[in-house]
Amino acid sequence: AILYSLVETAKANDLVVHDYITTCLQHLAEQPDNLEPLLPWNISKARCR
Repeated sequence: AILYSLVETAKANDLVVHDYITTCLQHLAEQPDNLEPLLPWNISKARCR
């Protein structure tokens, strides 16, 4: 359910799903307690479009 939510959130915000998931996983590996930058409206559009 969590992965589905991430996919649908990426789609709803016109992000490339693969790039968004990859960016989220890389960020979580480095900074697991800092989730604010992963919100679709905060993420760098250049990284996920």
